[in-house]
Amino acid sequence: MVIGIPKERKIDEYRVGITPEGVGLLVSDGHQVLVEQSAGIGSGISDHQYTTAGAVIMMSEEQLFEQAELVVKVKEPTLAECRLLRQRQILFSYLHLATHRDVMDALLEKNISAIGYETVQLPDGSLPLLIPMSEIAGRLSVQIGASFLQKQHGGKGCLLSGASGASPGHVAILGSGVVGSNAAMIAIGLGARVTILGEDHRQLQRHQDRYGDQVTTLIANTAIVQDTLCDTDLAIGAVHVVGSRTPLLVTQEMVSLMTPGSVIVDVSVDQGGCFETSQPTTHRDPVFDVGGILHYGVTNMPGVVPQTSTRALTHASLPMIRRVGKLGLQQTINKDPAVASGLNLFDGSVYCRGVAETFGMEWQTLANINA
Repeated sequence: MVIGIPKERKIDEYRVGITPEGVGLLVSDGHQVLVEQSAGIGSGISDHQYTTAGAVIMMSEEQLFEQAELVVKVKEPTLAECRLLRQRQILFSYLHLATHRDVMDALLEKNISAIGYETVQLPDGSLPLLIPMSEIAGRLSVQIGASFLQKQHGGKGCLLSGASGASPGHVAILGSGVVGSNAAMIAIGLGARVTILGEDHRQLQRHQDRYGDQVTTLIANTAIVQDTLCDTDLAIGAVHVVGSRTPLLVTQEMVSLMTPGSVIVDVSVDQGGCFETSQPTTHRDPVFDVGGILHYGVTNMPGVVPQTSTRALTHASLPMIRRVGKLGLQQTINKDPAVASGLNLFDGSVYCRGVAETFGMEWQTLANINA
């Protein structure tokens, strides 16, 4: 199989689809791996490292897309990249199609077989390709939020750790999954007062057992969320629904009750966001102000720590890529439920129920592929 690794085109996206170590394994499996020139520079990986691993360096993205059978990316393709994709190519990437209807329509038009990393799910319900990026985003959310709380960045001038004679800041985390648990770990480590709000009693109990009186855990409902936000310095949106748009949990009115200079970091903004006031932003222009509350809405947070996130992504995704390379996509879907669960699009149809329901569309089942 010819596998192509293009340079990412999203603004301030420095990750790359596979490391040279991953390329070496794919080459040893008998595949030809094409890497676009300078694709790995942002992750600290040179073209020479890729060629040493056996890759062929392509001088343009047009050449790469023309020759590749399987395209391995990090973020959803731009519309310009969609135009370069060929009929019935295979695409592996984080897709978040529930918030990118234009990209989905472009991929459907070309009958692209698209695996969304964020929807690959194991039988126990875990998301093995989303977990590493969620860990990173959760940890970054506290670092970033703490920075924007500083007065020179527009925040209220609160130090999350507090100091002798001064109380610590309050971090409220909406969501008790992977993003939420990693945000809590960093916030507690800084010495902040931490509240985790969620709907999963077992997850909340695990956090309570782990951190004891260092954390407050609450079952989330409208009244509790509103009361908590009134006393919050840094609010983190960590809600996720597989394949679907994130539900709105915090209204504009609830945001208006927060103290001016407070900060919201909505990690879930790549799926639409759980704050009504959230909007997608970029690393170059990361925050905006709504009623005195700073909002951070960058949709590719792990992209600015690429030396960490590229390696974590390759570690998680490479076994699936090798499996598809060996068996082909259709046989892999038939034999591997995890890969099958990641199938968003195939042969001009939508196979991810969450994506289809977001847009009021019909979705197909895997039985239609096997028929």
